[in-house]
Amino acid sequence: MQVYRINTSAWEEENFYLLTTISESEIKSVIAPMVKKEREEDFFYDNDDYVYELKKAFPREDISMYNDFETITF
Repeated sequence: MQVYRINTSAWEEENFYLLTTISESEIKSVIAPMVKKEREEDFFYDNDDYVYELKKAFPREDISMYNDFETITF
């Protein structure tokens, strides 16, 4: 399992994290065309849309979305 921070816009609050068994290149193969469509057309995807499309493309893989993680301070 890997954790990836996904950034699809200039807004920090729109970032999210994926805990997943898929690779960076597999994530990019799904999300990059969606981001391109948003930037070139008057179209909007939210984070749930990105995750839905990833799960649809890789139905047998583990894909979980998180907006934030708990912090353990020592």
